[in-house]
Amino acid sequence: MSGQFLLKNVLRIGDKATMPESATCLVRERALRTLAELPPLSPILNRLIANLAQSDVSFAKIAELIEKDTVLAGNLLKLVNSALYGRRGTIISVRHAVSMLGVNKLRNAALSMSVARMWNHVKTPSGWSQTSFNLHAAGVAILSDLLAQRLPVEHGEGAFAAGLFHDLGWLLVALGCPEEYERAARLFLPNEPSGPECEREILGISHAELSAEALAIWNLPQPIETAVRYHARPEQDAKWAESDRIPLSRIVNAADYYVQQRGNHLRTFEQGPQSCAELPDFLGLGAQLPSILNDFDAEFSTIQQFF
Repeated sequence: MSGQFLLKNVLRIGDKATMPESATCLVRERALRTLAELPPLSPILNRLIANLAQSDVSFAKIAELIEKDTVLAGNLLKLVNSALYGRRGTIISVRHAVSMLGVNKLRNAALSMSVARMWNHVKTPSGWSQTSFNLHAAGVAILSDLLAQRLPVEHGEGAFAAGLFHDLGWLLVALGCPEEYERAARLFLPNEPSGPECEREILGISHAELSAEALAIWNLPQPIETAVRYHARPEQDAKWAESDRIPLSRIVNAADYYVQQRGNHLRTFEQGPQSCAELPDFLGLGAQLPSILNDFDAEFSTIQQFF
């Protein structure tokens, strides 16, 4: 089953020089061609995600599907028996675990664990850490979802997916254009931001634009594609001025920044951690911010053991 079909179902729930246009197109085409080469998720997971997207979700049917995927079933039982849920070794039934997690948490956990498991089987160039990539993607997804639950966000239901796939473009460059990736890795300096302009100078396209084009090929909803495209520069998102609700790109941008500063980043291209006390309140959350970040720490520390 192709990645395109899967992800349609997922979200129903040498020198630094400007590249010529022909080289730019070649990098883009080679990177996007890699999408078809990514290993697919299992048919069981496809059916699980399709069922989770339905309005009348049957927990019994969901539990039956999960029980057919031994790794996923074991991970979900481990998750609900973790300190995050205040229980240790007491839940042994998949159906009980499913009812405890609820639809949103179950979808998020199944998607992040399974996508990470899928991507761990691809061959990447030296200097690329798939574990760092997976942890960063999961962290941004979790925090984007938590922020969207507490703020008036445009298309907040897509926050987790937008966070999970916001850096997909970097993975595609690493897989499809390893020479260009390694050249970019050498040219980026530690602790200096890697703005889209710098990325275009080296690769001919920014990772955010490449990520968005990949999601368009996967037929993900337009609001998620837009959020990913503008997550590095949310002020360029037309939604910024169109609505009194916060654009999803701004949520992903803030989550990306927070997760980077807490030490979970793509080490080649992103900045290292700062003191948590120095983190700015981008979204005007005020007194809510410490509580949200505490919730993030608890959820992220629990799920990262699966990566």
